[in-house]
Amino acid sequence: MTTDDPGFCSKRRDFLQIAAAGAALAAAGYVPSAAAQEVTIKLGHVGEPGSLFQKSADEFAKRANAKLAGKAKVVTYGSSQLGGDKEMIQKLKLGTLDMALPSTVMSSEVDLFGMFEMPYIVKDRAHMARIEKEIFWPSLEPAAEKKGLKTLAVWENGYRHITNNKRPIKMPDDLKGIKLRVPEGKWRVKMFEAYGANPSPMKFSELFTALQTGVMDGQENPLTQIYSAKLQEVQKYLSLSGHVYTPAYLTVGTRHWETLPADVRATLESAAKETQAFVYATAVKDEGDLLEKLKADGMQVNDVDKPAFIKASKTIYNEFGKEVAGAQALIDRAVALG
Repeated sequence: MTTDDPGFCSKRRDFLQIAAAGAALAAAGYVPSAAAQEVTIKLGHVGEPGSLFQKSADEFAKRANAKLAGKAKVVTYGSSQLGGDKEMIQKLKLGTLDMALPSTVMSSEVDLFGMFEMPYIVKDRAHMARIEKEIFWPSLEPAAEKKGLKTLAVWENGYRHITNNKRPIKMPDDLKGIKLRVPEGKWRVKMFEAYGANPSPMKFSELFTALQTGVMDGQENPLTQIYSAKLQEVQKYLSLSGHVYTPAYLTVGTRHWETLPADVRATLESAAKETQAFVYATAVKDEGDLLEKLKADGMQVNDVDKPAFIKASKTIYNEFGKEVAGAQALIDRAVALG
């Protein structure tokens, strides 16, 4: 068809008329319907397939999307696809990521979150529920908002245990000289330095290779992260230290959050809090199942002398209480709630 063809001229007139109509509507302030502008809400996390993070995020997305009914859609991205924990936190602050599921890293962003880095401070999930109600929401969450981060719900990463390739860890002294990967949070580094290890922060996505090549001798994580990341393939010993219970926080950046419609925000918050019961129930079930699977895969499992670890933890409690304003009062309150 040439430009002289009558059909071509007709199509060109139709195109110009449509374009002109669109320009006129835009000038008049017309906005397409919400259905035509469905908002995609990206939720990033570092969990591998099968991890508690993956199960939690996907359950939240399912519940939220059912409630949103097309007004917006939550899409999850696991396995550090959108970056490591620190990178995703920065993206939240900049408004280039909608949601993330950080855990330990929050203690490097908001000093008071270091409370959850204190060894053996959380006795069990019932204790954590009391801490959440009486300490987290009144004190920690407002501190996070001052840093541009808002928590929608408190979920779980889990009780952390030590793995390594050198020897069973039964006492803090057994950690001496062991190169141990820890998350990107300064208090975990200080903790394992106090125990005598040689800790180094590292992205979770880099951990398997570091253990496989001997760059690191060991690491510490909940069973769900150990198994889903297949760390049993490159680690021999699993020591059930349970040294820290780490919450996970469904988090948004306040700058971008405020740009979402109020009804969408309310729906997301509601779905986030409702998902907590699923997270805890799944965590409890997985713990027993995963320990048996790790044993079946050849890991040598042992208990630790917890009183010895608690005794070796006194220095970090003292340091945290002195260094962080308001921390000692929160620690005392958390202990009392236990």
